[in-house]
Amino acid sequence: MILLTGATGYIGSHTWLELLLAGYQVLGVDNFVNSSPKALTRLESLSGQKLEFIQGDVCDPAFLESVFQSHPIKGVVHFAALKAVGESSSNPLRYYENNLGGLITLLQIMRAHDCRNFVFSSSACVYGDPDESPVKEDAALRPENPYGQTKFMSEQILRDLEKSDPNWRVAYLRYFNPIGAHESGLIGEDPMGVPNNLSPLVARVASGRMEELKVYGNDWETPDGTGVRDYIHVVDLARGHVKAIDYLLSGKPSLTVNLGTGVGYSVMDVIRAYEEVIGRPIKYQVTARRPGDVALYYADPSLAEALLGWRAERSLKQMCADSWRWQSQNPMGYES
Repeated sequence: MILLTGATGYIGSHTWLELLLAGYQVLGVDNFVNSSPKALTRLESLSGQKLEFIQGDVCDPAFLESVFQSHPIKGVVHFAALKAVGESSSNPLRYYENNLGGLITLLQIMRAHDCRNFVFSSSACVYGDPDESPVKEDAALRPENPYGQTKFMSEQILRDLEKSDPNWRVAYLRYFNPIGAHESGLIGEDPMGVPNNLSPLVARVASGRMEELKVYGNDWETPDGTGVRDYIHVVDLARGHVKAIDYLLSGKPSLTVNLGTGVGYSVMDVIRAYEEVIGRPIKYQVTARRPGDVALYYADPSLAEALLGWRAERSLKQMCADSWRWQSQNPMGYES
């Protein structure tokens, strides 16, 4: 059985479905701080299975102890963490307490129950402003905000744990910018409050929930002047996690890989792709650059292909089409 933390979140829910489709028995846990319990019924509909789920917080050792005592868990895929970059800067203690505290508590319980296969949801944030793109796994690590710091520090905790006990096998998955949704439109990204990421903002403008999109700068040193990022379809990303747990459970050693497409798309590329999908213009306004933004970064995902046999398959247009299907079928997210 695989324990999936943060199981009803955006990436967690898509990974849960892909794990089930791959034949895994999965136990999901979540405290619904950043997700909706309605995702559970959607996942049951898509998988055709009754889900195994327990509501609880990974920062609570008594809760985790009861989970491990009652289930034969062989590996963990760990998503449960706070993830808003802006909020992490305004409330860093909450992020350090939750993201690092939850990780340490989980690892202690795993060790007590002799479970040492761990897939860690890391982030390209650990690279900060990279010296060059595409970004390789051996690039300098210099996160620029508390959220990125928690991912960097979590990696350090895990590497120290590995040094102390070689029986641990860890997959460090550094992924870039997940967008899109399941092609059914039943599960997707449902951010609490105002979205932080480009794709849901574009979708909300397209659906009329927001008047216009703010484009932060058109004077970057990029082909069209707008920021360039590596956008990856969330289903491709989810399948990367399945490949990672396959890899670890086969007894292979720890690995660190980027999960991205290896292609950089600008803000205007995303807007134009959405416009093509919905058949009308997206209203936007160019404003000043945001502090801390960078001109471009995108992944070199070749190591993930070499070690895991994984690579992203879905195009930017498909990412936008699936995102729009989710948004148009669920204009208010899971509360629609």
